[in-house]
Amino acid sequence: MLAAVRSAAVLGIDAYDVTVEVDATQGLPQWTIVGLPVGAVKESRERVGSALVNSGFALPPRRITINLAPADVRKDGTAFDLPIALGVLVATGQLPASVVDARIFVGELGLDGSVRGVRGALSIARRAASGGGQCELIVPAANVGEARRVTSLRIAAPWNLRALAEELQKGELTVAPETSSVAVGDVCPLDFSDVVGQQTAKRALEVAAAGGHNLCMTGPPGAGKTMLARRLPGILPALSEGESLEVIAIQSVAGILPCDVPTVCPRPFRAPHHTISSAGLIGGGSMPRPGEVSLAHHGVLFLDEMLEFPRSVLEGLRQPMEDGRVVISRAAMSVAFPAMFTLIGATNPCPCGRLGDGTGACACSGADVTRYAKKMSGPLADRIDMHVTVGRVALADLSAVSNEESSSEIRRRVSQARTLQTLRYERVAGVGCNAHAAGRWIDAHGGVTSEARALLQRAADGLALSARGYHRVLKVARTIADLDESGSVSAAHVAEALRYRQPTSE
Repeated sequence: MLAAVRSAAVLGIDAYDVTVEVDATQGLPQWTIVGLPVGAVKESRERVGSALVNSGFALPPRRITINLAPADVRKDGTAFDLPIALGVLVATGQLPASVVDARIFVGELGLDGSVRGVRGALSIARRAASGGGQCELIVPAANVGEARRVTSLRIAAPWNLRALAEELQKGELTVAPETSSVAVGDVCPLDFSDVVGQQTAKRALEVAAAGGHNLCMTGPPGAGKTMLARRLPGILPALSEGESLEVIAIQSVAGILPCDVPTVCPRPFRAPHHTISSAGLIGGGSMPRPGEVSLAHHGVLFLDEMLEFPRSVLEGLRQPMEDGRVVISRAAMSVAFPAMFTLIGATNPCPCGRLGDGTGACACSGADVTRYAKKMSGPLADRIDMHVTVGRVALADLSAVSNEESSSEIRRRVSQARTLQTLRYERVAGVGCNAHAAGRWIDAHGGVTSEARALLQRAADGLALSARGYHRVLKVARTIADLDESGSVSAAHVAEALRYRQPTSE
């Protein structure tokens, strides 16, 4: 007897349909799985066989052939356990074929028949909803929170195989109960009011947050670079519903989504150690997984001690910084992951870190300083919109009573600037902030005054800016104008943007 059960698999962060075909015929007892199964899929026959027996089902001595269609795409993961088990039950006559019609099944099986969580449930739910019609999705109870983000879909979540089979025979599945809401605030507990001084760096971070611009901070150890960067999430605007879905989908595919999916998803803040590999930062593997640049999508990628990262790893950032996505190619497939992040780097000015700190204790030679700075290539530095120097704070000022601006006040200005940008780019696909807009579009439609354009052109010649650098200065100036709630970019806005720009010759 032949059975066909609908399922789905994830490639990148998108899901595609898979049909699990099971044929049980007379012959020597044997299980064969075809359709390019790899890894955990090959082991599913052991899990499924034990789960069926321990759930009270018979396992007749048949020759069982399982095909995962389409058969020309490699498949990995444990999500096919549940549809394979149901296919075996239908093929051996223990369940009627009609019970699996118009339903999509995903889930891992324990040896006792329990249904366990899988990766990519949100992507699968979005795929199921996109097909239209009255389709029901059956997912593990552990994945209900993320799957319910797709509100148009009917979802059931059995705890074990036996209970699912009994409900299928009755003809109606119990709808998954509403999961408890977990309130995870999107406001960082670290506040800018804790930072004494560093007004230039604070202003640069405000501009970076308002326009999504990349920023590199250079200064001696203990100047507060890391402390400033870790407070950046507290001034970022909240994620939109569409952005939140993308962030959850990436975390689900990567296997780092918490069991209790928060009702308010905070913007990601990723801070990998400088010993990370290129595959860890960019993504990779035989079955490609998202790297840190994708996990920071719609959020912040913070590279502390940036020049301590291997140069080959840093160079891998160039393409995602420019395109907002990563394409990982393998012999059998090519997978694209979104990677639209804000890069924040922190580095020392020299190997010992004391150059220019006012103590005169730096012992590095000029060659050492040059060699250290060249760990960041010119093309990569050109893609960083803003460069600021963070000086050491006087010890006497640390204990003085200060009245520093709080993160909530800065965030209000940032949110207003982002709102202006959302309105500006509502008809431009894929653009949500100034950093992601085309430079020529800003030049033509960004309200740049003739005085501002003339100043920028003179400065571009003096600083030897590239065409990319020219447009990035223009984008930063547009963001500064948005913070001032100005409809036009003035010469003053361009002048401030130029102060953050590193000449190409450096």
